[in-house]
Amino acid sequence: MPRTPSRRTVLRGLTVTGAAVAAFDTASRSWAATAAESETASSASATSTTLAKVPRLDGTLLTDASSLTAAADDYGHIVHRRPAAVLRPGSVRDVVAMVRFCNDHRLPVAPRGQGHSPFGQAQAEGGLVIETAPLSGIGSVNTASRTVTVGAGAKWSAVARATLAQGLTPPVFTDYLELSVGGTLSVGGLGGQAHRVGAQVDNVTELQVVTGAGELVRCSPSRRADLFRAVLAGLGQCAVIVEATLRLVPAPTTVRRYQLTYGDLATFLDDQRVLVREGRFDYVEGQVHADAAGAFGVHVLEAVAYGPPVGPAPDDAALLRGLRHDPATVQIADQPYYDFLDRLAPVIAAMKEAGIWGFAHPWLNLMLPGASAAALGAQVLNGLTPADVGPGAVILFYPLLRDRLTTPLLRTSDDEMSYLFDILSAAAPDDTTAVDRLLAVNRSAYDTVAAAGGTHYPVGSIPLTPADWQAHFGPAWAGLQAAKCTYDPRGILVPGQGVFD
Repeated sequence: MPRTPSRRTVLRGLTVTGAAVAAFDTASRSWAATAAESETASSASATSTTLAKVPRLDGTLLTDASSLTAAADDYGHIVHRRPAAVLRPGSVRDVVAMVRFCNDHRLPVAPRGQGHSPFGQAQAEGGLVIETAPLSGIGSVNTASRTVTVGAGAKWSAVARATLAQGLTPPVFTDYLELSVGGTLSVGGLGGQAHRVGAQVDNVTELQVVTGAGELVRCSPSRRADLFRAVLAGLGQCAVIVEATLRLVPAPTTVRRYQLTYGDLATFLDDQRVLVREGRFDYVEGQVHADAAGAFGVHVLEAVAYGPPVGPAPDDAALLRGLRHDPATVQIADQPYYDFLDRLAPVIAAMKEAGIWGFAHPWLNLMLPGASAAALGAQVLNGLTPADVGPGAVILFYPLLRDRLTTPLLRTSDDEMSYLFDILSAAAPDDTTAVDRLLAVNRSAYDTVAAAGGTHYPVGSIPLTPADWQAHFGPAWAGLQAAKCTYDPRGILVPGQGVFD
């Protein structure tokens, strides 16, 4: 007579397919496929109390190897934390059910939008990754209130196209449009327009979220305001964003782009400061390129003026008056507004064609205090060469005015101005030491900037401890910690950020 197999043997032998997952064994921390097989597993043991039935879902719970492997990777290709399952929700109800389930069984949970994080931020070792891409609905544009309500998985490119059909636009965009709304609202959402209108998180009127306890909540500045403040730029620590209502403004038809070249960093940053203080342009940022000798000594200021119907036709002489760029290198071009927003599309296509998109990306993203930005930037860039940062790397400076950034958890320096300073590195697969070397450089640069009163923009690859995070959030830490205890009391949400012990 054949011996009855143990529950562990049965569970290990199951071929688990997406829609068939029916139970979770709390003892072995593994999933059972199909109701019949989970019942078999139960009868194979003296007790069935460790089998927890998975809620009925509109979407799919995936435990196949390819889905888990994909969820254990991101754009950085540096950190690989393998989850136990991936939820592809068919509704917000699925997110509520599975977060509640994971809270009951103390399983870590991380929402994942486009997987563009570079350092494991949206990974959950042994837990559940929730793909937000299916939650991509875009509601009708409310032209009276100038708002639109969208799903967390909606891409900003799709939001822009939908609102432009009504002559409206979100006021600020990240340079890369193919990011999810929920993803950028979890960190801040900075772009060249932020010096005038704030970050993306400063232009949200309402959120629908699922707390760590599995509660579906609407929150706004006047309704559950503590949760609203804790979610925007809160790194997913208190709730999963499932829907956001965004403020809109009139959209221009065309824009005029100016590219101005400078020979030294201090003058380049000073002119950025003049432009944002005076509000001459709607968009201001800049890049640093290598010169003929391989040093990062070419500074290109990029400024954009919006045309009708937002403003008058740009006046070149007035907009450029008093700036100290090299006049022989000025480039001026007019283009449709959406083409400007999506200007990186051909660059990204070329990176993918060249294989660079699949390289490791140990990014450095710092917030430099305005008063010491030139010295700090020069210290980090001194001696740096294109070989150090890898192929396709980009170095950026965004000037930001502190009084435009009103979201408490989006941290900058205490100076009137800060500069977002990005070194978007790439490490080729055949350079086996590059990632560790760049991570060490990132940590050293962070320590230098933090000691000078700066912070970091939390989308990069900097090894940080909970103590570092407490210092980063500064006076906002107590509010975030209180919200964590209230809305995610078992601490299941987004462990990949490493914010709490």
